Amino acid sequence: MRVCVVGAGLIGGSLGLALRGHQSIESVVGLGRRAEPLKRGVDIGALDDWHLDPSKALAEIDVVVLGVPLGAIAEVLRWIAPHLPDNAIVTDVGSAKGCVVNDVTAVFGQMLSTFVPAHPIAGTEHSGIDAAVADLFVNRRVILTPTAATSEKATAIVHQLWALAGASVVEMSVDNHDRMLAMTSHLPHMLAFGLVDLLAGATDHEEMLRYAAGGFRDFTRIASSDPVMWRDICLGNQAALLEALAAYRADLEVLSEAVAQADGQALEAIFTRAKNTRDAYRHWFET
Repeated sequence: MRVCVVGAGLIGGSLGLALRGHQSIESVVGLGRRAEPLKRGVDIGALDDWHLDPSKALAEIDVVVLGVPLGAIAEVLRWIAPHLPDNAIVTDVGSAKGCVVNDVTAVFGQMLSTFVPAHPIAGTEHSGIDAAVADLFVNRRVILTPTAATSEKATAIVHQLWALAGASVVEMSVDNHDRMLAMTSHLPHMLAFGLVDLLAGATDHEEMLRYAAGGFRDFTRIASSDPVMWRDICLGNQAALLEALAAYRADLEVLSEAVAQADGQALEAIFTRAKNTRDAYRHWFET
């Protein structure tokens, strides 16, 4: 396969590092708007070559990976559309899938049979090509959400691509993906950003942060994530995220009422149930 990665960032760079050297990968080419990160991608071994011109980057390409923020998907699709080879398979790495399907449909007038929506459940709080690592996807899940229009061949090839990177690949519907990720990823990031912002607004925030314990450190680590990327994710998965926020708000009211009523029994029951659930699935979080 000849692969083009659009956008030389953490995900695109890590994928390039993971793919290059495999016998079934002929080359990994970078495409973007700025030369600096693409040049850096070649320097660190993530890319074989790079271009700022899509007509050059996409010539004879088999798979195109859109490694750009959700908010840039539509613009990038319009940019590359005139230069896509007829049989080229296109996939993405976005954390929400419904908005991506909508973007593809808007740009091309229909959902392409060669487009395979995908989401690698991997990353760090760091961003940019210099944060890329070859083993980022090893033993991590990648979710494919093929639509009714997506061809089985295209899905199989994207499955193979992520398997080469060491990922465990699964499939589910677009709606199910967005609902689950709203609860397990998007909501936690909202809470982490919100908590740090709450403390930042306090007049004595420096003293508070100085004495913050390990729990605060662990919980708010993800508040160091890219704000633009997470803005796009929240807007892209708006409906499912609003449902998750409403559910959390209701649970927070239950906790608030228990504290207000000094209901230790209710608090202990909630904490015990949460601990037992977390402990039962600990192996999923620590692999």
